[in-house]
Amino acid sequence: MIDHPLSSQPDDTPREELGVTELSPLEEERPKIALPRDIQTVFLGGLIFLATMVSLYLAAAIILPIVLAVILKLLLQPALRPLERLHIPRTIASLVVVLLVVGGIVGFGSVVSGPAMSWVQKIPQGLPRLEQHLKAFRQPLAEFGGVLDRAEQATQGPADGTPSVIVKSAGLANTLAIGTFNLLISTLTTILLLFYLLASGDIFLRRIVEVLPRFKDKRQAVDIVQNIEHDVSAYLVTISAINLMVGVATGIAMYFSGLGDAVLWGAAAFLLNFVPILGPLVGVGVFGMVGLLSFDTLGYALIPAGLYFLIHVIEGEFVTPLILAKRLMLNPVIIILSLIFWYWLWGVAGAILAVPIVAIIKIISDRVKPLMAFGHFLEG
Repeated sequence: MIDHPLSSQPDDTPREELGVTELSPLEEERPKIALPRDIQTVFLGGLIFLATMVSLYLAAAIILPIVLAVILKLLLQPALRPLERLHIPRTIASLVVVLLVVGGIVGFGSVVSGPAMSWVQKIPQGLPRLEQHLKAFRQPLAEFGGVLDRAEQATQGPADGTPSVIVKSAGLANTLAIGTFNLLISTLTTILLLFYLLASGDIFLRRIVEVLPRFKDKRQAVDIVQNIEHDVSAYLVTISAINLMVGVATGIAMYFSGLGDAVLWGAAAFLLNFVPILGPLVGVGVFGMVGLLSFDTLGYALIPAGLYFLIHVIEGEFVTPLILAKRLMLNPVIIILSLIFWYWLWGVAGAILAVPIVAIIKIISDRVKPLMAFGHFLEG
């Protein structure tokens, strides 16, 4: 990002304390960051932003598979180049890459499904242990439930004899069936879009280059696309490597803590870590419940959750923020805020896509002069 002097600083404030240094002649030639001064431009920009957010929220079922396919295309684009060097047609190479990805996901699921089903079958045997561990919390929970019941009665007021209407929600089986169907449709849509995006190659970039009138704009468009592909791919590879290390560490920790099935628990930690904040919280609950179902002593039962929490603290508080902020030059606070925002907008999928989306926005902002101020704000 471009460093530039602030336009107005007190004369008695040392420039070193403000983070302002003298610019070299080469840096002085770089474009200065200019804030928009026209109030109408700012107002229209705000309206466009709000309209975009509303559209992203209401049309999530359509836009989310498209965004996911574009992100995956940026990740898998480099994998096509070795196949193209072998003179394999791009359509066939794209099909091979997509099939490898789908096959890897299916194979991963088949490896994990066996131990998972065995643990599901062990749940009835562990229920007496769980009940024994929860005896200490039964009385406080009962008193808390009584307080909630009295508060609810107080807010409803005295009964006036009016018949109440009870609205029955859809059953659990129906909800799961609808959710599974929607997930299947979104997955198939994403895979289909991914294949056609890979097969089409750089056709959209070529059309943009053909439409732009000046050579400078053409070069800028190519530079933006190439940087997006490189940086987003670097982020996805980096976060996958970090999550893999978390999965390996968790599997080893669970094995030596007495749970066994290191592959299952490592895979669970690996997948949960792709969902920032929410995933690790769910993981602590899962490992806590598994420990309560597996061990007779409460102290031993809490060891798996404690070990997973320790691993996540080391990864989440030290490793990931430093590596991602350095890799993408993003402010760690912006990363956290983007996770919260995109999770609110699109749920778990939005949390997974949050950092790549912000990285793309920053890459574009750094190379488009009217947006340079916003790109500077996102910089770490």
